Amino acid sequence: MNFQQLKAVSEAIGHRFNLTETADVLHTSQSAVSRQIRELEEELGVEIFLRHGKRLTGLTAPGQEIARIVERMLQDRESLRHASEDFRRPARGTLSIAATHAQVRYRLPDAVLRFRDAFPQVSLTLQQTAPPQIVELLRGGQVDIGLVPEGLPYVPELVRFPAYSWSHVFVVPRGHPLLDMPYPALADIARFPLITFEEGMVGRMRINQAFAMQGLKPDIIISAADSDVIKTYVELGLGVGIIAERSYDATLDPQLVALETSTLIAPITTSVAVRRGTYLRGYTLAFIQGMVPGLTLEQIRAQVEDLETAQVA
Repeated sequence: MNFQQLKAVSEAIGHRFNLTETADVLHTSQSAVSRQIRELEEELGVEIFLRHGKRLTGLTAPGQEIARIVERMLQDRESLRHASEDFRRPARGTLSIAATHAQVRYRLPDAVLRFRDAFPQVSLTLQQTAPPQIVELLRGGQVDIGLVPEGLPYVPELVRFPAYSWSHVFVVPRGHPLLDMPYPALADIARFPLITFEEGMVGRMRINQAFAMQGLKPDIIISAADSDVIKTYVELGLGVGIIAERSYDATLDPQLVALETSTLIAPITTSVAVRRGTYLRGYTLAFIQGMVPGLTLEQIRAQVEDLETAQVA
């Protein structure tokens, strides 16, 4: 048994049993991937994959359990490498973070500044993408940390540490009729065209729920992935914008005014998420603590190293 065989199994599963794609990722031939899988099956004495001719079509019952063990072995191998790096070069390395555009643009700068002051020799990579893709990047080990909003399906492979809550804010151009109302209600706002997040985003789901609960059908004329784009079209006078509160700054957005509203849309909690069972380097732990004040190293390690939850789920 060797790690090439384990990697072949893992990548074949990750690429939906497509050996051509698996071979491309592993920079080898399809026949080599097939041979590595067969050799592992012969050594274990069970078939891992279901087959139709030469094609892989799924996992056998033993294969489902073996696949979990394979992923754990590969993760442990990566953890060994990280642990050795932590002892040899504790303040040098890389840290990759996945988050939405709004979090990268408006929430992370302060945390990144503090982190760079403490760990100037650590190279940071910031990936901007949608929440479902953040989860997949974490599950695949492609990023170290993800900022994940509530409302996504539970993923047992991930550990989440609630970090902060945020609300939506309604913005309009100067002179908009809604500014004549002291505290506009959702019914008042729904009389105007709206510009907000695109479908599938957690913020949009919460917005849809708020209007639906009052029996309102908002006229959303433009949807976008980030608040900066939304603000651009609100400035053109095309509609009322609904954005993340931290995305609005009266000084930086002089053409826009935030409506005086109570909490018309329920707030959303964003968590710092990591892959369960991962060895977290010292600077990674420090970054998490910077995002979640009061969280101890013991609390982080106890949850991240608890593999039983993932196995039971």
